[in-house]
Amino acid sequence: MLWILIGATFLLAGLVKGVIGMGLPTVAMGLLALALPPAEAAAILVVPSLVTNVWQLLSGPRFAALARRLWPMMAAVLLGTVAGAGVLAGNVAGLAKIGLGVALLVYAAVGLAGVRLSVAARHEPWLGPLVGAATGLVTGATGVFVIPAVPYLQAIGLERDELVQALGLSFTVSTVALAIGLLRVDAWHAQSVWISLLALVPALAGMQAGTWLRRRIAAATFRRVFFAGLLVLGATLVLA
Repeated sequence: MLWILIGATFLLAGLVKGVIGMGLPTVAMGLLALALPPAEAAAILVVPSLVTNVWQLLSGPRFAALARRLWPMMAAVLLGTVAGAGVLAGNVAGLAKIGLGVALLVYAAVGLAGVRLSVAARHEPWLGPLVGAATGLVTGATGVFVIPAVPYLQAIGLERDELVQALGLSFTVSTVALAIGLLRVDAWHAQSVWISLLALVPALAGMQAGTWLRRRIAAATFRRVFFAGLLVLGATLVLA
């Protein structure tokens, strides 16, 4: 049953990422945390998340320019995630599960509300590192990469292709930082690595299916269904 859960989870998570360009770690952590401790779920997530996000990162045209612009934020993500990983793997794993549920609820509420923020370029030098540190702490504690990084990157005026590539950069750094954090607290073992490698297969299959589906349905409709599902999933994790 566990293998069925893992396969179905990453197939669905890959499908979501193929359609809207993000959501694999969010969906995977939310579903796996229903049956596994958050640290084990995060360890299984590492390889599929890393491969799919590096793929997304390298598919865009402006990696060097984005890296120069966003490196203070990425550095803060790295430090915050490594620092916060003890919560995910520690004796307060139950609290991490609730934290994951809250993070999903916040993310879903922001998405359903259609909130659109705007950040002036002059604020990026100080706001970017703060957002990065906050994202890192949330990632280290819950395994979810999206809050507040995604709303911030959507607010700094990137073009569509730049935004997709910037999200790939943020998620790649978050995944690497999460792996380092899990290693630091001895929560990433050889068995987790093998399971994570095997989970890559349904994740890539789901991404291919999602890419096909994206051309046939309205992205806005899919996003509403996606956020509604996260709302239910987050509430389940908080109340379970």
